[in-house]
Amino acid sequence: MNHCGTQKLESDRLILRRYVCEDAAAMFNNWASDGEVTKFLMWKTHDSEEVSKSIITDWLQQYSDERYYHWAIVLKENGDEPIGDIAVVHMNEEVSMMHIGYCIGRKWWHQGITSEALKAVMDYLFETVGANRIESRHDPRNPNSGKVMQKCGMKYEGTLRSSDWNNQGICDASYYALLKSDR
Repeated sequence: MNHCGTQKLESDRLILRRYVCEDAAAMFNNWASDGEVTKFLMWKTHDSEEVSKSIITDWLQQYSDERYYHWAIVLKENGDEPIGDIAVVHMNEEVSMMHIGYCIGRKWWHQGITSEALKAVMDYLFETVGANRIESRHDPRNPNSGKVMQKCGMKYEGTLRSSDWNNQGICDASYYALLKSDR
């Protein structure tokens, strides 16, 4: 793969950009403090803006690594305020595979925003970075996350029983993927 790090991406309604320190309040208020948003995620709900700030500070240090891909999701009509998050959370260089995770504030659920962000990231990873396989997974009790993957053309590959964990405990994981040759 031709790693080039987190570059600014744009779609019809969205700007996907690197985080900055000033995003902590928006991250905390728009999604990280909401237990409904984090219910099926692998990180705990933030109990203060300071937690969000500390996490963003860690992320900022990783942007110097060209193998690091992590974007704040910004709705153009909202100015520069992030409303969600999308990132490559795992990769396997040997098979040119990238695994994507995402979340968005509840106020913006069911508007196609997450699908638009995922599609922009997938296009970038296939066309610019040279990924061969892009995958994602979700807890089957959170079917809307799978609908985002389907809307972006990902194919359901199966559900691994009791193979994952999230804030609900041990869970099943439904996998979806798209190969570069599927496009």
